[in-house]
Amino acid sequence: MVRISIAVTTVLLATSQSMAQGKGIRLWNLTTATISNFQLSPAGKDSWGSNQALNDRDKEVDHDERLRITGTEPGRYDARVGYRDSRQCLVRDIEIKADAVFSIADKDLKDCNK
Repeated sequence: MVRISIAVTTVLLATSQSMAQGKGIRLWNLTTATISNFQLSPAGKDSWGSNQALNDRDKEVDHDERLRITGTEPGRYDARVGYRDSRQCLVRDIEIKADAVFSIADKDLKDCNK
């Protein structure tokens, strides 16, 4: 009986810990194109991290698709957004919160070049 009680308690603790972790930080692509490169840098630092689009199964983030962001703490960031046609744009001063979704739309894109 004690073994069963310990096993049940262990399962309940593991379940509650995984639920407490939440869904993580996610990008919602509301631009009209598929993103092939998405990098973050602390706001104003130009210290770009890895391509987060590689976290997706097909390595791209389609319009209206959400992407899990890894290795990023909550805070303010700039983003470098790249598209299939080699166009790159910046999005400045994005607020990223823990276990939340942030979005990028065409109106947010600045300093685009090819």
